[in-house]
Amino acid sequence: MNAQAVYKVSRDEFGGNPSGGGQTRDEHAGGAPASIGLWIFMGVVTVLFALFLTAYAMRMDSPDWQRIALPWQVWLSTALLTAGSVAMQTAVRLARAGRMAGARRALRLGGLGAAAFVASQLWAWQALHAVHVGPASNPAGSFFYLLTAMHGLHMLGGLAGWAFASRFRGSGEGAVLRMVLCARYWHFLLAVWVVLLAALGWLTPEIVRYVCGTA
Repeated sequence: MNAQAVYKVSRDEFGGNPSGGGQTRDEHAGGAPASIGLWIFMGVVTVLFALFLTAYAMRMDSPDWQRIALPWQVWLSTALLTAGSVAMQTAVRLARAGRMAGARRALRLGGLGAAAFVASQLWAWQALHAVHVGPASNPAGSFFYLLTAMHGLHMLGGLAGWAFASRFRGSGEGAVLRMVLCARYWHFLLAVWVVLLAALGWLTPEIVRYVCGTA
């Protein structure tokens, strides 16, 4: 063996990042589990809402079903959630381009849009209550409160994750990953909301009977 042989070990082997970008091996390796975990969670939530919507469709065929008019605040909610989703995607695009200051501003705007969405939903509940549509007034009203409340709870959970991501000041792959996961979850919640809104606003017993083949 050559006694003068020198073995050079990169700092990356110990989790360092000579480029100063703030990325560590642990952050990079943790990206895949975090992403997979979010996909699994969204799959579980999808099944949950599918079950709720199935119960909603089945209940519509009852004699005591009285359709309610959706308050205009739900359209404001839709616009706010859409704006938040767009802001989150903008944050991801800026972060991947290395423009972290702009990315963090967009991330904050996305969270503010989601918080405003929750507030607008509470406003919609108040509007329904003002016209005497409560959680126990009729089955349609009960399902409106149930479905929107469940969606709101998942939105609050997303805001907790957003608050954690907003506190991170790194500029490497860890920062980008946090923004990617936030954006993915916001897009998912927007898709769920659109489906819920379509069911609450346009699904009728006649459509349900036609789809089920009992018309």
